[in-house]
Amino acid sequence: MATFVGFARGNARIEIISLLTIGAIALGLYFFPIPGTAPADGLNLAFGGFGHHALITICALMILGRGLVVTGALDPAARVLTLVWRFNGQLGLLVTLIIALFASMIINDTPVLVLLLPILVQLARKGGMPASKTLIPVNSAILIGGMATTIGTSTNLLVVSIATDLGMKPIGVFHYTEIVLFAALVAMPYIWLVMPRLLPDNSRTATPEQRSYHATLRLGVGTPASGKTIEQLAAMLPADIRIAAAADGMIMPGARLNVSGSQDALEEAARKLGATQAPDWLMTRVHREAAIVKQDLVQIEMTIAPDSRLIGLTLQTAGLEDVVVMGVHRGRRPLHEANDQTAEAPLREGDVLLVLATIAHAQAFAQRDGLLILEGGREMPRSNKAILALFIMVVSVGLASIGLMPIAISALGGAVLMFITGCVKFDRVGRALSAKVIVLVAASIALGKLVLVSGAAEWIGGILASGMQYLPAAGVLAAIMLFVTVLTNFASNATAAAVGTPIAFSLANTLGLPAEPLVLAVLFGCNLCYATPVAYQTNMMIMSEGDYQFKDYLRTGLPLVGLMIVTLSTLLALRYGL
Repeated sequence: MATFVGFARGNARIEIISLLTIGAIALGLYFFPIPGTAPADGLNLAFGGFGHHALITICALMILGRGLVVTGALDPAARVLTLVWRFNGQLGLLVTLIIALFASMIINDTPVLVLLLPILVQLARKGGMPASKTLIPVNSAILIGGMATTIGTSTNLLVVSIATDLGMKPIGVFHYTEIVLFAALVAMPYIWLVMPRLLPDNSRTATPEQRSYHATLRLGVGTPASGKTIEQLAAMLPADIRIAAAADGMIMPGARLNVSGSQDALEEAARKLGATQAPDWLMTRVHREAAIVKQDLVQIEMTIAPDSRLIGLTLQTAGLEDVVVMGVHRGRRPLHEANDQTAEAPLREGDVLLVLATIAHAQAFAQRDGLLILEGGREMPRSNKAILALFIMVVSVGLASIGLMPIAISALGGAVLMFITGCVKFDRVGRALSAKVIVLVAASIALGKLVLVSGAAEWIGGILASGMQYLPAAGVLAAIMLFVTVLTNFASNATAAAVGTPIAFSLANTLGLPAEPLVLAVLFGCNLCYATPVAYQTNMMIMSEGDYQFKDYLRTGLPLVGLMIVTLSTLLALRYGL
């Protein structure tokens, strides 16, 4: 009970509550062992979650998902999505919901949201549908997709693993996918058409615009801009790109275009035109040196300090060798320099440089030349390994889905391949693994075993069975799902899984029902976390970007929870002939 209260109140960090739970179980069972067990058995129960195959699988899947993110394997899909949104906002939302749903079936929910979140926020800034009207619907689609396979979320793996430990036959990756997809089909009109109308327009509190950078695009030999006029070229580029210095007549290969726009817009313009934002020899050198020292390239913003040696110099005369300046944000200028707004103009105090380099070279550059590194930095994707990372993910999931090997083995093998091939750097593995998830899963496994061996599951199951014995099978499934959904939305889905799965087994024995549909009811209930912002980490991630309040989750989430419980419980009853 104390664990539930701690999770629900949210005053302490989840990791702390999880560790305290493990510690309380270990100490309690050591000094007051369950009859028929030794004190050491209690320690094995409390700490056994850290070596459980479910936790190993979850960590391996985190690494696989990280490989897709850091290599940019999903970027082409993101670019296509942006084009659809620009064509039609309502169609763009529908396509986004479908992509989010199917992507989260294979990839953990959080990386999918991390990919889509900046796209939706940027589109909102550019006059598209307000982010406050799209983020909750997209997050709901992600959560439904994550429910559709055993590897969609760590909670699914936890439920299946506990059920397998209790004696249920192992189920495959896509064992129940068609049930969730049919339920998603029923829920999609509500998510697509109704949810946005229930949400406020918080665009007035949107985040500020990105900095606008001046850059010089160097066109290659096969550039699509060849033979086009400036007007034709402008139509090809993102809307916020401005061509500052136009060449006369037709544009020829090898031309240099002075443009300005946001960081993302400049990257998109360079990609579309087959251009580079710096000399080829310098780009090649920086990438080669990064490969030699086995460090990732990052984009960092630096501002020119009053004592910088770069003041008065241009990018061409600054003698830069181990860093690349991708763009320059011009600070305030004297009146006589107000029109000198290109990347090739002399640098002044207060200008912000967008620098591409390794962390070590960027820090040395800042110290040597008198610059201040602004907060943050963006790691550049290792795009040359994108196809390889995607192949590893597909093979890992495919081997498990067709039953050639358990998901624990295929996912672990895929994670090892991600390290061997360099898709994920071993010294960056901490960025792929979530300590909060690891400790929470370990604590949930220990709590689930305690509920079972202590007899609590049988006791609670008996109480629930007394109230459910006159219900039809679909009603029993709906009641279990509702019970677990309440735990999920006010405690945590991992805790709900740990408590609900043993109770489902006890209910199955008491009511004479097969265990599998009741276990799936628990699994589904653990994923119906739409009604509160604390129910799941993706709910919290969108809260600030959408400027949401608690009531926004209740207003949109409760109808969806009700719709999904009715649909899923009916489909389970039909599937298992109950």
